[in-house]
Amino acid sequence: MKNIWVPLSGQIAQQRKVETIANNVANANTIGFKKDQVVFKEHLTALTRGSDDIHIPRKEFSPQDFYHTQGAENAMVAVDGSFTVFEQGQLQPTNNPLDLGLQGEGFFEVLTPTGVRFTRRGNFTLNKDSEIVTDQGFKLLSSKNPNANPEDRVIRVPANAPLTIAGNGEIFTREGVAEQISVVQFQDKHALRKEGSSLFLTPNQDNIVRENLTTSVRQGFLEGSNVNAIEEMSELIKAHRHFESIQKAINTYDQISGKIANDLGKF
Repeated sequence: MKNIWVPLSGQIAQQRKVETIANNVANANTIGFKKDQVVFKEHLTALTRGSDDIHIPRKEFSPQDFYHTQGAENAMVAVDGSFTVFEQGQLQPTNNPLDLGLQGEGFFEVLTPTGVRFTRRGNFTLNKDSEIVTDQGFKLLSSKNPNANPEDRVIRVPANAPLTIAGNGEIFTREGVAEQISVVQFQDKHALRKEGSSLFLTPNQDNIVRENLTTSVRQGFLEGSNVNAIEEMSELIKAHRHFESIQKAINTYDQISGKIANDLGKF
């Protein structure tokens, strides 16, 4: 019963969808989280194998010879990939001067142990060296000299000094402008690769836009997740029901196979 692979492919696809939705729901309260969606496609065996332009049966013609399905009866569901939805999350006031939310399509540039990454997770703090870091310890970078060594671009501010951060990312102390936060945008956001729940990597540096930005920094705010928990739970229920329906089809195939194996032997 080779056709059992048709519903099985659909079940595998629904399982992938369930896992993606479950991850979205789990991060519904994660600061700056961007939800993911799975894309499916129909895979036709005939498109892979190819078909003849002219179908002339080498036998006595029958009605079936004039109705070619091109393998459609064996069409399978394939996961075409997943993509991140970059819709703006709601900005929530915190009144913490080191909580920074982004209004627009930009990202903060941070330095991680594996290199420069981009994030919208703006709950920053000061470490023992007076460097502005994320809650995971990644160092916030300055917009000055973007081609310099990232270690030389780490933002350091005076300890125990009040900070005011403008919409363009400039950091003000009593002495004036101390630094400017590196906020970047991308020509193609969908070229970004997600790492974990809040970091992104661009494989092409030419994708980065540093000038004429439309993003503003909001001090004392944090951007919430763009996950709508009610919508995601609704999609999760639908995916589970589809999974169960496909399971019933697989069980039916199994019963048919069992009858064929048991009953044909009686004749």
